Parts: sequence; C-alpha cells; structure tokens
Amino acid sequence: MESLQIELFDTFRQGGLVMWPLFALSLVALVVFVERLLFLHRNQIRSKEFLSGIENSLSKGRLIEALTICQDTPGPAASMVKAGLMSFRESNAEIREVVREAAVVELAPVKRRVGVLYAVAQVAPIFGLLGTVIGMIDSFMQYEQQGVYVHAGHLAAGGWQALISTATGLALAAVAIMAHHFLVGRIRTVVLEMEWLAQELVVIFTRVKNGPDSEMTDAFASDLSDVEAGSGTTEEG
Repeated sequence: MESLQIELFDTFRQGGLVMWPLFALSLVALVVFVERLLFLHRNQIRSKEFLSGIENSLSKGRLIEALTICQDTPGPAASMVKAGLMSFRESNAEIREVVREAAVVELAPVKRRVGVLYAVAQVAPIFGLLGTVIGMIDSFMQYEQQGVYVHAGHLAAGGWQALISTATGLALAAVAIMAHHFLVGRIRTVVLEMEWLAQELVVIFTRVKNGPDSEMTDAFASDLSDVEAGSGTTEEG
C-alpha cells in the first residue's frame, strides 16, 4: 500500500503539468457545488404555508403585514410575491407582467455559477487526454534514447502513469456532470414553485378584490400609498 501511494505521488509530481490543473478544476467544482447547494437550501421555503400567511393577511386587510412576511422570508419567491403585492391596485394582466419581470430578476442569482460545473465536465477530459499524450511521448523518448536496452518495466510504468491522467479527467467529468444535473433539477423545482406562486397570487388578489368588503380595497390603497411614500422618503434621504 505504501509503495502504491509513493508511485501515485510520483505520478502526480511527474505529470504536474496536467495533474495540477485537474486538481484545481476539482477544487473549483467542489466549491461551486457546495456554495450553490447551501444557497438553494437557505432560500428554500414552504410555499403553501407562505402563501397561506399572505392570503390570511390580505383577507384581514393587512397589506403591510403581508409585505412584512415577504420581507422576512428569504428567497426569490418571496421577493417575487412582494413585487406582486406592490402592484395590488393594478389589473390582473399588469400584475402578471410585474410578477414575471420580478421572477426574471430574482432567478438570475439562482442560476449563477451553475454553468461552471458543465465547463469543468467538458474541460477535464481534455486535460486528462493531454496528460496521457505527454506521458506516452515521454515513454517513447526513453525508448529512443535507450534503444533495445530499455527496460520493459519503465515503458509499462510510463504507460499506466500516463493513463492515470485520463482516468482522473474522466472521473472528474462524470462527477461534475452529476453535480450539474442535480443543481439544475433543484433550480427547475424553484422555477416551478415560483410559477405556481405567481398563478395563486393572482387568484388570491381576484378573490380579495371581488370580496364583499369593498372598504378593504380602499385600505389596501392607503397602505400602498404609505409604503410608496416611505420608499420615496428613504430614497431622498
């Protein structure tokens, strides 16, 4: 076991021109995957409970309370719903457009850096193949220098050491592809969740606006005016 570890270390040292970039690519892929996974986990919410709280606040005429729930809830979905709440007085078509634009803006950070994993999966096998070619060149150079007196074990050692870089590149590419597909699946879940929230939000708005209490809509308009006035004061300050 100890001799194998020494041989692997020698291979890594001798093929440093290629193995070090592969090592760097593996670190980049690991960092990106962990960072994106933690980001998605932190911004995950319970959509039904969140929307239930929003509907409960709106049914009581408490628009500011609904905005506060969105403010205190992390993630792109809450920010999208907040944008919809700020457009409560508009028509359903305008609300849908506002929500759609907010979703586009909020999804940009979610999709950020995921493409790095796909890039690593494409580049790693090329570096591995390059290492194999360099190793084979070195083996044939030894054969040329020593001629018929070259030891077969030296050629075999050069051969398997060269193939290790290809195996490493392929293994790294396989892992990076799986990590990429996993994150894409999580992002697709977030997108579907936001689409569902956008549709349900318009339904809730329609239900509240068409409710029996007409004074509630006036209260919403007053709350929105207060919020917009507060935002304007903050920007001026």
